[in-house]
Amino acid sequence: MKLTEHFTLEEMTRSAKASAMGIANNPNEEQTENLKALCENVLEPLRNHLGRAVVINSGFRCRKLNDAVKGARNSQHMRGEAADIRVGSKKEVMEIMHFIMTECSFDQLIWEKSARSQWVHVSYSRTAKNRQCVLTLNLN
Repeated sequence: MKLTEHFTLEEMTRSAKASAMGIANNPNEEQTENLKALCENVLEPLRNHLGRAVVINSGFRCRKLNDAVKGARNSQHMRGEAADIRVGSKKEVMEIMHFIMTECSFDQLIWEKSARSQWVHVSYSRTAKNRQCVLTLNLN
């Protein structure tokens, strides 16, 4: 099912961990509408700006999957309001974050990094005020 021109429900729910553990990671109607709003308001504009694919590491997570990946208890991923974007370099992080900060409404924008990897977490709420909160999180 297409959520927007370049994003599908399948890619926003895909999880190697869920597959390996036999977890059905299926959003309900409200969570699907939230994913669609995230794609329409942040991910699709970002993709159009970059002119290339935006790869999602993690989108929707059911509670069981969120627990399995040790996600936050109140993670916006469980509501379909958040996605983690794969990034390769600090330059790419800066380009993505700058675009989202200046061109999109968003709730949280977090550069998450560990010794082995980094990604950009972005969330959008269609039912609450988007806080425009920007953070860097070191996971080491």
